[in-house]
Amino acid sequence: MSSEAAPVVRNASPAAAAGAEHVSEPTAYDAILLASFGGPEGQDDVIPFLRNVTRGRGIPDERLEEVAHHYRAFGGVSPINAQNRSLKAALEAELATRGIDLPVLWGNRNWDPYLPSVLKEADARGLRTLIAVATSAYSSYSSCRQYREDFAMALDETGLASTMTIDKVRQFFDHPGFVQPFIDGLSAALTGIREKFDDIDLTTEVEVLFSTHSIPSADAERSGPSFRELGPEGAYAAQHKAVAEVVLMAATSGLEGQPDVPWQLVYQSRSGPPTQPWLEPDINDAIAELPARGIRAVVIVPLGFVSDHMEVMWDLDNEALESCAEHGLYGVRTPTPGVDPAYVAGLVDLVIERIEGTPAAARPHVTELGPWYDVCRAGCCENVRLGFKPAVSGLAP
Repeated sequence: MSSEAAPVVRNASPAAAAGAEHVSEPTAYDAILLASFGGPEGQDDVIPFLRNVTRGRGIPDERLEEVAHHYRAFGGVSPINAQNRSLKAALEAELATRGIDLPVLWGNRNWDPYLPSVLKEADARGLRTLIAVATSAYSSYSSCRQYREDFAMALDETGLASTMTIDKVRQFFDHPGFVQPFIDGLSAALTGIREKFDDIDLTTEVEVLFSTHSIPSADAERSGPSFRELGPEGAYAAQHKAVAEVVLMAATSGLEGQPDVPWQLVYQSRSGPPTQPWLEPDINDAIAELPARGIRAVVIVPLGFVSDHMEVMWDLDNEALESCAEHGLYGVRTPTPGVDPAYVAGLVDLVIERIEGTPAAARPHVTELGPWYDVCRAGCCENVRLGFKPAVSGLAP
């Protein structure tokens, strides 16, 4: 289908409007929209922020306060905003180094700067063809489609739906720029364990726990397009497992003896009611079972996260490492990509793919699942509870 046909993707650039899986026509963008979750900037912001996050779910403030103590322990300030400011600056520096004159705008779904205000700013500056980079690498409702829905909602709310386009880069779970920092971190952690414990056997006494955010099992099942055979936990789990295998193989290949280190994918930060099935095992439950298998040391790899935001600093650095200590295990947590040069360069590469219209065959990816789609497929990543809402950068519904 040619890009001159009637658009089937709302608010898309002409190159993406026809809905191709991978857009191979160049597009001149006016700006990059760095989109993130957002977080409170002080104690007074915490409950209003959590109300935003849980809007429509009817959760009383008393229950929100149970989660609020994570933020209150850090002065009510989420680290994610400072991290996004740093990432924005790093992207701007990388673009300048490459001689690319493309401004970077930053907008959040749940806190200031909100997406609608950022779109208004873009419009006032004459920036009306945007390419979005969300700070989430995998496929699921909360990590992809919800961003696309919020873009559409912001366009409608601001009255810019008739004049502004927003494309979105592909989910980058298996882009080498995202994966390399995890490889480097795991390699360093395993080397450090060998240096700390002269007698340790990495093949029987060490376990690598690749950790990511748990999501409802029903949402996981519907993550990714239905025509892909991705297993009962959908694209979300399949992508994580595929990347974990790549990270482990690369990290151990440079170690003496190339040890076959045991690993598993674990989940954290569950927030749903006990009656609703979520992806398991929980990381703390998994840790509790390790001593019986003779495990002495644990490496926690925060594979599902792009930076050290609250779920990493509280759920891993606090709770999970405490669980390791309680069970007599040595525990270490490896870094997230943050502003690692490989990661920053990789995000710019993803934008350039769309600027140049790079064909799928020429796009870097480290698993057989990729490269993922520029335009999400119809019905991708449905939220079972809420159903489908209008979304950009994807085929309806």
